[in-house]
Amino acid sequence: MTNLISVERLKKRLENNQDNTVIVDTRFKLDDEDAGRKLYLESHLPGAVYLDLNRDLSGKILKHGGSHPLPDFPTFIEKLGNIGIDEDTTVVIYDEGNDMFAARLWWLLDALGHDKVYILEGGYARWVEEGNEVTDAIPSLKPKKFTATFDEDKIVDMQTVREKLDTDAVLIDSRAKNRYLGDYEPLYSKAGHIPGAKNYPWQAVLSADGKWLKGEELQQHFSDLDKNDEIIVSCGSGVSACVNIIALKAAGYENVRLYPGSFSDWISYDENEIEIGED
Repeated sequence: MTNLISVERLKKRLENNQDNTVIVDTRFKLDDEDAGRKLYLESHLPGAVYLDLNRDLSGKILKHGGSHPLPDFPTFIEKLGNIGIDEDTTVVIYDEGNDMFAARLWWLLDALGHDKVYILEGGYARWVEEGNEVTDAIPSLKPKKFTATFDEDKIVDMQTVREKLDTDAVLIDSRAKNRYLGDYEPLYSKAGHIPGAKNYPWQAVLSADGKWLKGEELQQHFSDLDKNDEIIVSCGSGVSACVNIIALKAAGYENVRLYPGSFSDWISYDENEIEIGED
């Protein structure tokens, strides 16, 4: 997968003092919104800056739009510039392991047209396991001017999803199977899934030891999907869906779009139907 960087490769990059690289820590816990920032302040990769899912990678929660709506892009682009990112910067993102929050930032940067963005394979945990240095020092930042425009074609809204249900488009639900089935719902007032959605849990693109699937394994995982079809990817709130988008693109699927509001947006409209169980 070309969107990944190994611990060894990043380590060499740092040892060689390669300029124009920004490392971003995105650790977060959905059940404790301050946990990621606390972890960062305790220890992080040398030179890493922190971006928070709620404060930085999401916008204001409204009646509709889901529980992690996309950020206001002019503000987000300015924020990226303030931490030293422009269109020529190499960005390396890490999570605790191979988790969903790094994928969210990867997707946001991809939607802004940035093509030098990598996720650290194995994240913070693997960096530490391999005996590499961590620090609690907060880096000094060199602001830059990031010129970018959000690509609206990367997303669909609720109305478009509703219209696409009767077409050849494929809607993917990236949540765990028990949430997709409606057997368990820890976050929202309603359980189940958007009618017609197919379940591809995001964690299934990771192997038993937590590494990203690659090559034939990845192709086999998505083998029931036609590469000519439009694929709309959703989850609970547009975060874990980004993991599946990265995996789909790595497997050669090009017509892939995100439903940012996902299930949490869908259920905010009383008239929208919900399915329980399998088709």
